[in-house]
Amino acid sequence: PPYFHPEQAAAAVDAGAHVFLAKPIAVDVPGCRSVEDCGRKASAKKLCFLVDFQTRTDPLFREAVKRAQNGDIGRIICGEATYIANIPWKRQIEELRPDPADPERRLRAWGLDRALSGDVITEQNIHSIDVATWILDAHPVRAYGSGGRGDRAMGDCWDHFSVVFTFPEDVLVSFCSKQLGAGWDDILCRMYGTEGTIDTHYFGDVSIKGQTPYAGGKVENLYPNGAIRNIADFYDNVTQGRFSNETVAPSVRSNLTTILGRMAAYGQREVTWQEMITAGERLVLNLDGLKS
Repeated sequence: PPYFHPEQAAAAVDAGAHVFLAKPIAVDVPGCRSVEDCGRKASAKKLCFLVDFQTRTDPLFREAVKRAQNGDIGRIICGEATYIANIPWKRQIEELRPDPADPERRLRAWGLDRALSGDVITEQNIHSIDVATWILDAHPVRAYGSGGRGDRAMGDCWDHFSVVFTFPEDVLVSFCSKQLGAGWDDILCRMYGTEGTIDTHYFGDVSIKGQTPYAGGKVENLYPNGAIRNIADFYDNVTQGRFSNETVAPSVRSNLTTILGRMAAYGQREVTWQEMITAGERLVLNLDGLKS
């Protein structure tokens, strides 16, 4: 579970081990700061630290993002990020159902637990939010949002979120997600500029439409192929002595962005980036009753 990622990463770096870490890197602000510090320590100790986001490895995503950042869609005005899916935790629901208060069952059903997972916006939706922060190469300055539990009976996570992020230069990015029902599913990010649109889909096409188009193409098997590419990069970094650990900073940025959205949605109010950082709220997990 992501709740333990900061502790695991810190222990590995302290032991002199290289780190290959799944997203999300943490569930709260202190955890993100801890992983950020681990990345710096790893570089200083000549250790490799790689965070496994698949989209960042994909050639189509990389080319489209590079073109958008180079001005091919003009000045970006607004955008959208979406993660629309069915619930992925069906086996965990059955695991938790007999006794939701049992700590061992709660641990095994971690995807339904807010503290263990960071809630759906951090644990799952980070994929689309990470692409938004990647394209804009920035974190939001504030967010406001809402959400809830429309069709969820097990655990304490929400099953839908709706957030509007304000990025520098007043770029608005609307975000929505669901983890319920059936029908249309997609993981997408679009940015609308004065001269075009970048349109990216985790399981579909990546392209730019507008005055300077990019035909792009269909992304193939992004999850397994992206993981394989990251493992290959990790191996190369270790064997070739590359310790810049460039995946850490953008992973901290997108993780904190999900936490900003979560904080705004929980409070149903506007929250600034600085308020979130200053508050440094920690998700508390009661480990009593867990077997050692």
